[in-house]
Amino acid sequence: MKTKTRIILLSIIGILIIITIVLGVTYAFMRPVKESSSITSVDIKSCAKITLTDTGQSINLSNTYPMSKNKALQTTPYTFTVSSTCESYVGFNLYLATLNTNTIDASNIHYIVTENSSKEILEEGILGDATNGLSDFNSEEQEQLNNGINGTFSHVYKIYVGSIPYQGEASFDLYLYIDGEVTDNTTMGKTFVGGVAVKSIDREPDPEITTLADYIINNVYTTDGENGLYYHDGVGTYTNADQEAGDNSYRYAGADPNNYVCFGSDAAACPNDNLYRIIGLFDDDQDGTYNIKLIKNTSIGNYAWDSERDNTWDASTKPDIRNTLNNTFLGTINPTWQDKIAIHIWKVGGMAQDNSATAKEYYNTEIGSSSSSTTDSMKIGLMYVSDYGYAAAPSNWTTELYNYESATSTNWLYLGSHEWTISRSTGTTVYAFYVYLTGYVCYRGNDNVTFSFAVRPSFYLESSVSITGGTGTSSDPYKIA
Repeated sequence: MKTKTRIILLSIIGILIIITIVLGVTYAFMRPVKESSSITSVDIKSCAKITLTDTGQSINLSNTYPMSKNKALQTTPYTFTVSSTCESYVGFNLYLATLNTNTIDASNIHYIVTENSSKEILEEGILGDATNGLSDFNSEEQEQLNNGINGTFSHVYKIYVGSIPYQGEASFDLYLYIDGEVTDNTTMGKTFVGGVAVKSIDREPDPEITTLADYIINNVYTTDGENGLYYHDGVGTYTNADQEAGDNSYRYAGADPNNYVCFGSDAAACPNDNLYRIIGLFDDDQDGTYNIKLIKNTSIGNYAWDSERDNTWDASTKPDIRNTLNNTFLGTINPTWQDKIAIHIWKVGGMAQDNSATAKEYYNTEIGSSSSSTTDSMKIGLMYVSDYGYAAAPSNWTTELYNYESATSTNWLYLGSHEWTISRSTGTTVYAFYVYLTGYVCYRGNDNVTFSFAVRPSFYLESSVSITGGTGTSSDPYKIA
């Protein structure tokens, strides 16, 4: 698939910083300078007819001083709108190009991006720490940057990644301010001038590829490991490829892959409570139809796995956690979104504790070729022990899960607290498996099923769920319909 780009420069933000000393207190007087009200466009062929609308508001830093974030959010932001006439959703990067004559260091400039008229922060940071975005611009586009800022740029900082629904638009607020926590007298009498640029990437998947599952398989997965995605066909050329599950699933692994999905909300900026992550894509019937398995990014609270302690319940008994997930939690989801969750057959027979078992060995006894025939048909479950094991980088797939503390830094599923899995113990029937707060998997000791541990609901999406936007990052999760 060809990547097409379009870049548009906003009118320039100029900030003149003059420091004076009054009664022993240092103040910074900042005056925004409007160099031009025009918008410079690079005419690259693209369906992404993106425009940025300058509302006439500039960053109002007149007669102010180095300030805190809370104070900065009370100032008037620089507002812009990104719109598109594409027949598909469009991703974009937001950049800040700085003039080479600036004398104030970018390490003193703090930026905040929010949704228009909202104080909920989408991205923030110190400008000097932002990603270098120069390589995203070819020589022609770099010349356009120079034209846009009426000079020669010195740096191009990438400060935000977002997306726009097809034939839609999104408005944002940008705050720039001198960070009072990092500023000292070295900023006295110095200047800072910069320009805002947006570069878009058309995402036009093949008309036959409309579902989120198809998009990930055909556009995100390339080779094992790229984009944090591995195809578990049982073969591969990377280290520990022979430890794959061998079920033809696609699984995300590593410290922090871009596998975020916004579920339960259509807001331009996904609320934190609606952030989920993709465990993987699974073709349980081996018919070429994949269902995406999600897990909530955060816990919904601490709950008991079950209240029974008399050694009488067996694999067919429905534990309390099932009701917590499929009634209490499911009831909080809008019915329209409930319909996007598939009724799935979960393997719930459990397994025996094996302190030497690796991710593949747990997979085989938990849900693979050696698993129990006991199942439960339901919408909401929890992660499997093997899900947790395979979420670590492949270098850890030969490590026993009982000693998985060493894998936590490369395991995106690691929560940092006691957390239940869906699998019970067949060796001691009143216990269930959980991830210990330091990262290893166990079930023994006092940590029995009546204890309340963290719960992150997990479920499979209907295979027909389509993608409408997003790039999979935490600030720009995949949007679905």
